[in-house]
Amino acid sequence: MRACIQRVLEANVLVQDRVVGEIGQGLVVLLGIGERDRDNEAHQLATKCCGLRIFEDELGKMNRSLQEIAGEMLVVSQFTLYGDCHRGRRPSFVNAARPSTAEPLYREFVAKVGSLGIRVATGEFRTHMHLSLTNDGPVTLLLDTEKSF
Repeated sequence: MRACIQRVLEANVLVQDRVVGEIGQGLVVLLGIGERDRDNEAHQLATKCCGLRIFEDELGKMNRSLQEIAGEMLVVSQFTLYGDCHRGRRPSFVNAARPSTAEPLYREFVAKVGSLGIRVATGEFRTHMHLSLTNDGPVTLLLDTEKSF
């Protein structure tokens, strides 16, 4: 499972000019599900994202987590995080999970975030979306359950 995490002041996602999810201060998580991912990766990654100390404390140091600042999270499915561009110029997505596997894991990630007390908003799975955000910092991190844990 892969996540591109961006610390934001605000963000929203639109589907056909309709806002389907929006947050204030918090994190935007672009979430990619791999073909070998299971529930435990969804739980580990959700817990890691909520606990990352990437928000500033009173001294300006990144020392507070999303939970500590009572921030929000916008989770958007992003199978292209598994795009392999090593050969040729067209990405291969053979390592991305099929939708029938990915959607339940995406929903499991979202549920775990909510169970940790975070207000969570989402995009729409398997839908063309427009994502707008104000990156704060900017702070952008990449997490991969195969490498981060």
